[in-house]
Amino acid sequence: MNLTLEVWRQPHGQAPGRMATYEAAGISPDMSFLEMLDVVNEELTLKGEEPIAFESDCREGICGTCGLVINGVPHGPGKGTTTCQLYMRSFRDGDTIHVEPWRAAAFPVIKDLVVDRSALDRIIQAGGYVSVNTGSAPDGNALLIPQETAEEAMDAAACIGCGACVASCRNASARLFGAAKVRHRGILPQGQPERVRRVLAMVEAMDREGFGNCTNEYECEAVCPKEISAGHIAFFNRDYLKAGLRKR
Repeated sequence: MNLTLEVWRQPHGQAPGRMATYEAAGISPDMSFLEMLDVVNEELTLKGEEPIAFESDCREGICGTCGLVINGVPHGPGKGTTTCQLYMRSFRDGDTIHVEPWRAAAFPVIKDLVVDRSALDRIIQAGGYVSVNTGSAPDGNALLIPQETAEEAMDAAACIGCGACVASCRNASARLFGAAKVRHRGILPQGQPERVRRVLAMVEAMDREGFGNCTNEYECEAVCPKEISAGHIAFFNRDYLKAGLRKR
């Protein structure tokens, strides 16, 4: 496959950025998108040019650091997949592919396609944890949890915090991310002692970081690589309303 790449290049966060054009020749359809970028970077390095900076770690769809906006869609055209799991057979020979970083005020660009997503970490630090000292691992049957509740919690816990929901949202809202974390802990007995404080603290953290409000566009659900349901947002909103009334 021979492809044309339009890639966002920005030397650092304070510098202006621009789209640069590169040719990707002899690309195997079985390569992942990141492997294709590796090939392009090798050619750039051999030419003495600056390689394209992008993030990756596990390359197994687990960590979520590989997030790129490909042809206007976070993580690209694949359904329920991360960028590192997107294969070049999803494109056609001769295609022009536009590659950009996450676009959100809360995700400032560090370099090229790399953005600072530590705002999501600070939301977790604000309330997305359980501080109860559980000691050593308890017996699996010591605390009985209904199967339905356990499955709901696991569905929410599947969120990898990649930020695709933010990048896709017209308001750059992190509500789906926050909702997944709130519901994961909010429906389990271990998360009850801090349930009220947790949701209030996480919403305050979202506001401080500059994330927008949710207006139910459902773009977040459409691009989520783990297919987190937007239904979690309804749970989040109910918990936030109840917590606000209790606080008063």
